[in-house]
Amino acid sequence: MTDLTVTFDNTVHIGRPTEIVTFGRAADCTVCLDPEDISVSRRAGAFEFVHDGWRLTNRSTSRPLSVIDERGLRKVLGPGQRLPVEEPIWVLVEGTRSHRIRVDVPISHPQPEQTLSPGPPTVVGEKVLVTAAERRTMAALFVEYLRDPPEAVPKPRSYQAAAARLGEKRSTVLRRIEYLRARLTAAGAPSLTGHNALENLAEYALSRRLVTKDDLRQ
Repeated sequence: MTDLTVTFDNTVHIGRPTEIVTFGRAADCTVCLDPEDISVSRRAGAFEFVHDGWRLTNRSTSRPLSVIDERGLRKVLGPGQRLPVEEPIWVLVEGTRSHRIRVDVPISHPQPEQTLSPGPPTVVGEKVLVTAAERRTMAALFVEYLRDPPEAVPKPRSYQAAAARLGEKRSTVLRRIEYLRARLTAAGAPSLTGHNALENLAEYALSRRLVTKDDLRQ
């Protein structure tokens, strides 16, 4: 059994597998976020060790929680929903301001066994070579996903903002990303065209580690 480390406002709490770590507005929560912020549920959520691992439960009856992993990918946890905590995460509780809780656990879960089914393999763009310039451009566009701690609602920056960060023209940044999206789409990557193309590219690139926090330091 492993301990859970919860950090909020520079205060660290070590959760033992024999206890339930709660957080919310109520003063008797293990982690009291802000007793004056009435937009936060009294019992917003809890971490509990169940069987062989920690679980996060949204204990609010009306408010969602946002969970952001180390890659910058965001999940929304609705009231009553649960989520295994198998890697370090940020939990964001929205009130009159965004309350950010850092959660650390040892990463010890085994990799799932690969069982091949008959038929051709799924093609999702693995063979597309991403250039250093394209990585830098994605880092500039998706910086809100990669920041630590992340923004409450990560979203791509505008092409103009990314161009300013890179010291390039907007048209150069736009053409570079359009060419990357076209190559990935041709190689089978889904949903990289249309209204939400840039958001979908962010999630695809982060999940495939085409861009990481290390690229912010390049």
